[in-house]
Amino acid sequence: MQSTRNVEIWVGIFVVLGISALLMLSMKVSHLGNLFAKQGYTITARFENIGGLKVKSPVKMSGVLVGRVTNISFNDESYQAIVVLNIESKYNKIPIDSDTSIFTAGLLGEQYVGLGPGGDEEFLVDGDELDPGLTQSAVIVEKLIGKFLYNMAAKGTTTTK
Repeated sequence: MQSTRNVEIWVGIFVVLGISALLMLSMKVSHLGNLFAKQGYTITARFENIGGLKVKSPVKMSGVLVGRVTNISFNDESYQAIVVLNIESKYNKIPIDSDTSIFTAGLLGEQYVGLGPGGDEEFLVDGDELDPGLTQSAVIVEKLIGKFLYNMAAKGTTTTK
């Protein structure tokens, strides 16, 4: 009778640990663990095309996570995507002339915003908008393939004449 009770206790402990591990994994994958992160400052960037960028996508500088995308909207006057970035407060020395690009992590990975440091001695503060001339939209693989095929077809028709 005592050994049955011990087995039931160990099974209970194992089940609780398994459920806890699944909960932590789901929070990590969905970025819900970042809801309780320290608040920082917000900056805005405008892009012609954001590809598959999503809210809660990472914002990285030199490969280091410095913030997250908090909002994505569309400006129907300029026909641009407006991306709001929340930068952690400890990264408060990002030059105001930093360039911004949308990259893909790996071949089929998620997209993220990459900040490249500028050279200005003035730093970004809450509410700033990044220079639209220094933003680079997402690379759309379908467009690249289409251009490549079009160029190959154009070369083929000019060389046969």
